Amino acid sequence: MTSHKTGTREEWLAARLELLEAEKALTRRSDELARWRQELPWVRIDKEYRFETDDGAASLAELFRGRSQLLIYHFMFGPEYGAGCPSCSAIADGFNGFVVHLANHDVALCAVSRAPLAKLQAYKRRMGWSFPWASSFGSDFNYDFQTSRTEEQQQSGVVEYNFREVDAGLEGADDSWSFNMGVGVDWATYTREAPGMSAFALDDGVVYHAYSAYARGFDGLWGAYQWLDRTPRGRHESGYWWRRHDDYHNQ
Repeated sequence: MTSHKTGTREEWLAARLELLEAEKALTRRSDELARWRQELPWVRIDKEYRFETDDGAASLAELFRGRSQLLIYHFMFGPEYGAGCPSCSAIADGFNGFVVHLANHDVALCAVSRAPLAKLQAYKRRMGWSFPWASSFGSDFNYDFQTSRTEEQQQSGVVEYNFREVDAGLEGADDSWSFNMGVGVDWATYTREAPGMSAFALDDGVVYHAYSAYARGFDGLWGAYQWLDRTPRGRHESGYWWRRHDDYHNQ
């Protein structure tokens, strides 16, 4: 016998209609926030960033691939990693499905990581992905956009993330997580990378930074969670329950 509250269809409908009003209010608020994001001032980028891509060396402007808008997912895959971050991998599983739709709506999507291109290409093949993925190895790009920190910054105890100073989080770290999840580096090395997303605009040949989000600021980009939020038990999670899609059979 379930311990969850039960009721009649009429009681369910009344409760559902009450929730619907709250959902509509949230949707309207979400629309307001989207307009607010679009009204942020653009910041001109004059620094020369170089990336390695499947098509060769590229500038930030060239990552637009002929579009006027660029979305970058800062994928946690440091040069020392043996594989990409499992969380980032779960998010990236959705990219293949919608990247073509964005491309046909004047938006380029590209993942960017500090690992050398050969590592990214090998991991793409393993995961069966085809979306663009560029290496920023040797570039300041990830550091400038708060998704990488140096060993010195980390050892200082405080790092910059999500537009504020945060604890570097090294005390009490358990290296076994990284190794058990197939990343193959110690916790300090693993956490020198961080996830995030950034949006850029290309106007009259000039690249502008328009928006960035970190931590739960891009929670909505993780498609599986949006489905879980609509299940009877919600996210129903304790700790790291997800795996790379080809790792579930090893559980």
